[in-house]
Amino acid sequence: MQINFSKMSGAGNDFIIIDNMQRTINLTESQILMLCTRRTGIGADGLILVEPSKVLDFNMLYYNADGKPGSMCGNGGRCAAYFAWVTGITSEATSFQANGDRYDAWVTSAEQIKLRMTVPDDFRNNFYANGFSCHFVNTGSPHTIIYTDELDTFNVQDAGQTIRNNTELFPEGTNVNFLEVTGPDSLSVRTFERGVEAETLACGTGAVAAALMSYRLGKVSSTSITVTVRSGDTLKVDFSDDMHEVFLSGTAKVVYTGTVNVS
Repeated sequence: MQINFSKMSGAGNDFIIIDNMQRTINLTESQILMLCTRRTGIGADGLILVEPSKVLDFNMLYYNADGKPGSMCGNGGRCAAYFAWVTGITSEATSFQANGDRYDAWVTSAEQIKLRMTVPDDFRNNFYANGFSCHFVNTGSPHTIIYTDELDTFNVQDAGQTIRNNTELFPEGTNVNFLEVTGPDSLSVRTFERGVEAETLACGTGAVAAALMSYRLGKVSSTSITVTVRSGDTLKVDFSDDMHEVFLSGTAKVVYTGTVNVS
């Protein structure tokens, strides 16, 4: 089976995105894993199928790099919206479904996408996991947050993997974000992502979680936060004081397009 795809980057998060508006493509877990595996496949943090929706412009099906269905991916959602625009599926403003929720997105300028997130929930403050002082919030995906003053040298892989697999606290796993507060309206974040099982260069829902929790704890004072991610790129998180309106903005671009044979 030959499949046309686009390789996209959202602030460093990379995705394989496929137009499945005709519903002709059905991929197995092992096929998705093969496509996302670096060096032997295309390589990506996840795979997205853009499919028809009965009520909105399209439906986004997101799969983690391990081939399993994933929860919401903020940067993936922004890339899907940009992909839908450049391929003519939608206009610059679009509404789409992901995991049964509605998301609104706007192409605000060249390769800049703004995404309205769902209302966050399940805030948990000040608990310990594997010796670390933690906080938690669900922003469409589960995120544990740990503050540090030594972000550049922090062992994200080992600490992230240990906490992610703490099934007593997180039966379904968690993403793990390590944060350094860099100003009243700025943060730096490194994220160990569930499903990738490694640190990624960016995480959209993680950036949102970092901004919201930092505001909730009084570590930042603005409701417009600039988040620097591992790629060196920045994401912008804007939100209302009650956190019922949350927006994620940043770059999304097509890196290349191609055709792959999948057996």
